[in-house]
Amino acid sequence: MKISFDRTNGVIDEIIDDLMRRTGVHHPRMIREMILSALKSGQENDYLADQKLMRTTMKEMRFTNKVFAPYRHRKKVSIFGSARSQPDEPIYQKCVKFARLLAEHNYMVITGGGPGIMQAGNEGAGADNSFAVNIELPFEQGTNPVMKDSDKVINYKYFFNRKVAFLKEADAVVLFPGGFGTLDEGMEVMTLVQTGKNPPVPLIMIDDDNGGYWDMFFDFTRDALLKRGLISFEDFSLFTITKDPVAAVQYIDDFYRNYHSLRFVKGKLVIRLNKVLDTDHLQVLASEFSEILAPGGSMRLTTALPEEHDQPDIQHLPRLTMEFNRRSYGLLKAFIRRLNSF
Repeated sequence: MKISFDRTNGVIDEIIDDLMRRTGVHHPRMIREMILSALKSGQENDYLADQKLMRTTMKEMRFTNKVFAPYRHRKKVSIFGSARSQPDEPIYQKCVKFARLLAEHNYMVITGGGPGIMQAGNEGAGADNSFAVNIELPFEQGTNPVMKDSDKVINYKYFFNRKVAFLKEADAVVLFPGGFGTLDEGMEVMTLVQTGKNPPVPLIMIDDDNGGYWDMFFDFTRDALLKRGLISFEDFSLFTITKDPVAAVQYIDDFYRNYHSLRFVKGKLVIRLNKVLDTDHLQVLASEFSEILAPGGSMRLTTALPEEHDQPDIQHLPRLTMEFNRRSYGLLKAFIRRLNSF
């Protein structure tokens, strides 16, 4: 029989409903669609490699959610950098200091779980405040000694699942000098934020005291991308470069000073705030950032919208609601920084 997502599957729907009742699942409508997707895939595709990919992806993401779930209430910072950095190098020690400061400010750290900057991040924050999202590679060593015995280690077969975890769970992303992997992660964050596929987050590039690494990146971005019109000037709001780990932590703190999170509801951008915004400050924002609005759009202060009932833990937060043009995400990030200045 042909399986449908509509409730037209007769006894199959009854079996799935009974199975969910017996096992006691949350959000049964979602679980039903996942079960039906698996059955439809089994009907439509006889290529075993495709089925293995979907099976492993599901298993890896399920375990990811299980590991991170107890720590939803704490903000987390993903740290990237070279696996080749040695403990006696200044940049390694700078990362240790930075991660230690993060832990002191009640942040948790997410690293790739390997050596170099990854180990420095875990070392500075400590295993209790760290996650290690490792990748199975035949030519690199396993989980670093800081995280080896931790219950917050996840080993991935697929890079794309690992990259989802790095960003899905991160409230900020920090890049130390590194190779292709570090640049890949940085570019992906900028691409996803620039296109609105990831919420705005601080993206901070920390250089060594002599500079030269991220300064060269900035020069390339300005001279090869901006001057050719391949990016916009507002895209420079997507990242920040510093040599000071103290300033980097302060930047993250400041980003969440009043901004909490955002969500789109029926075409409206809803920004959740930690405290009520003054109406005079709202007028300043509307004047300075009018170009981020859709034609005829406006900014206004509201409470939680009815569609946000599925997030009861933040129902109490005040809101700033607007008709965002869904294009100026670099300016949106600048908007958030301005909002936090009041």
